Amino acid sequence: MSLNPQTLVTLKEKLIQEKERIQEELGRIAKPTKDVSDYTTTFNNIGDDEDENASEVEEYADNLALEAAFEKQLKELNEALEKIDAGTYGKCEKCNADIPAERLMAYPAAKTCLSC
Repeated sequence: MSLNPQTLVTLKEKLIQEKERIQEELGRIAKPTKDVSDYTTTFNNIGDDEDENASEVEEYADNLALEAAFEKQLKELNEALEKIDAGTYGKCEKCNADIPAERLMAYPAAKTCLSC
């Protein structure tokens, strides 16, 4: 079972919308580098007081974790969009079986079928 053209268009739109949302979220905490899926977390200078410095470090540490999670999602979204362009989208990376449309609708960047 391969995906029908309308379902594929819908999934591509979902992937693009999610990619834009992730890039917007990343833009709030980090700056893009030359690599498409790579960002550098920004360090906000709140002030020179010891408490302010502690807050800066805590915020930076939180943002580093968020940046890593967002970058991973962005990479998966970009890979799924590349697969659509290559005509290999919707195939399990492990067993090459078709990934059910319902799974892709729930998680468009899915790389594997439910069995794998």
